[in-house]
Amino acid sequence: MTTPNKTPPGTDPEQLEKTGTVREIGSQAVWSLSSCKPGFGVDQLRADNLETYWQSDGSQPHLGNIQFRRKTTVKTLYIYADYKSDESYTLSKISAKVGNNFHNLQEIRQLELVEPSAICVAGRGGSHL
Repeated sequence: MTTPNKTPPGTDPEQLEKTGTVREIGSQAVWSLSSCKPGFGVDQLRADNLETYWQSDGSQPHLGNIQFRRKTTVKTLYIYADYKSDESYTLSKISAKVGNNFHNLQEIRQLELVEPSAICVAGRGGSHL
């Protein structure tokens, strides 16, 4: 599955949150990264600022992990990726996995990104994480 290059009308997560259509629940999770350069980690990835970002530091694959403390239904995951800003460092694949612990994760969705230039919708539907 390939993402569209632009955010479809009506899918801006900030606008949807303001209208009560979606709710940001990332603060309820524990975030971890396979590696990062100093000053380019989880805090920058999660910042409400499109100028900050995660920059990995190490061998591939570069992984981000989001763990909720209890079962949580996630209907849509929004990820901002901009090829024009990042070029070769931009995400090229997103894999969403669910499970009760790290050892029983099952992939439920995979997206291939081709020069994304907007917010990527990485999953739809109700999945318990």
